[in-house]
Amino acid sequence: MRRAVYRSSTEEGRALLERAPVVHLATTDEDGRPILRAVHGVVEGELLAFHAAPAGEKTRGLGRPAVIAAHEVVAEIPSWFFDAERACPATTYYVSAQAHGVLEEITDAATKARVLETMMAKYQPEGRHAPIRHDDPRYARSVRGLLVAGVRLDDVVCKAKLGQNRRLEERRRVVVELWRRGGAGDARAVETLVRRFPELRPPFLRREGLHLTSLLDAHELDEVAPLLDDAYWLAGVPRERSLEAFAASPAVVAARDERTGELVAVARATSDGKVAWIYDVVVRHDRRRSGAGTAVTRLLLDHPAVRGALHVRLTTRDAETFYRRLGFRELSEAPRHAWRSIEMIRPGGVDGARG
Repeated sequence: MRRAVYRSSTEEGRALLERAPVVHLATTDEDGRPILRAVHGVVEGELLAFHAAPAGEKTRGLGRPAVIAAHEVVAEIPSWFFDAERACPATTYYVSAQAHGVLEEITDAATKARVLETMMAKYQPEGRHAPIRHDDPRYARSVRGLLVAGVRLDDVVCKAKLGQNRRLEERRRVVVELWRRGGAGDARAVETLVRRFPELRPPFLRREGLHLTSLLDAHELDEVAPLLDDAYWLAGVPRERSLEAFAASPAVVAARDERTGELVAVARATSDGKVAWIYDVVVRHDRRRSGAGTAVTRLLLDHPAVRGALHVRLTTRDAETFYRRLGFRELSEAPRHAWRSIEMIRPGGVDGARG
């Protein structure tokens, strides 16, 4: 790797190769001609493996040096983030990984079956199929007939090109400009950069004693569940359904205790571009009246998926005073509802970059 500042850990590289929906295989045939194919790859033990037809082109690379590669784009960074005229600063922030080795065939039937079952778990996580076993008569013939091959993960190189070559003030500007731009994936890019480089955390993601976050990853949803237990409006709603709603929402924000890292408040919203609806603003019982609810609601209103909406609405039974302080008002048609609908008075929007 030309610049050591971009080098990342082997563990991050393995994780990227494991979660990538598609990886690219590069090798050569017996005449030295290149073979480049996209494959569905899974990690089984120390091998990144895939399956193919037993007589396909990929079989010609067996026993030869090979590279398996994957990448994730974090954000496209336009030149005008840095310079009003010159195009040169335009770049892409990304993380990439490569595994170098030899393309080898897996011939053990039990191992082949495990690879195929791991593949089903990755690409059909809902299950709804009989587990693949090499001695199961439903699968034995298919397991024998398929080619299963892979590259060992003994030599993994990971590169994270995320602006480390820039000055600190320039990198902080990128975070602010991504949030202001608010394109698809920009909120996630902001959070990716801030989590990796805490020194980049902008004022709009900080409040006294709190670290605010503009997204929650799937593995963090378990932390949300205990907060929802106190939400009266979710009584009778299965916890799984509530967490699915968080996972499906285009805007999810949260607040963590700056000292302990514990989740203390969450909120989410949906939007069709014209109307945004706010749901599930919840603060942990011991942190109510601490400003955490105000912090996450303000951040949610300024989230790229929400701030462009012409109307921002919610329903409440007992928190009208709280929302009025944030600029909401009651809708005239609300009396026909059991709960009052209120809409934000938006004089000029909220500029998250101002903090």
